Amino acid sequence: MALLVTEDCINCDVCQSLCPNGAISQAEGASLIDPVLCTECVGHFDAPQCVENCPSDCVIEDPDHRESTGTLLQKHQLIASFG
Repeated sequence: MALLVTEDCINCDVCQSLCPNGAISQAEGASLIDPVLCTECVGHFDAPQCVENCPSDCVIEDPDHRESTGTLLQKHQLIASFG
């Protein structure tokens, strides 16, 4: 499942610099997570770094982009093959 930044985002930019896939960008005063690139850090870390480090706890699971751990790992491998 991809992750989603809620309206509680304070636009601190912590998550963007921590994302190993470059899935996070800034958009109109808040961070935006690209569900195509988000692997919840599967293949990189044991937990999503944006969730672990967000000072305002505004990163949640995106109910519109549910994926299994296996699917996230496949996505990670595909992204890594282009990197």
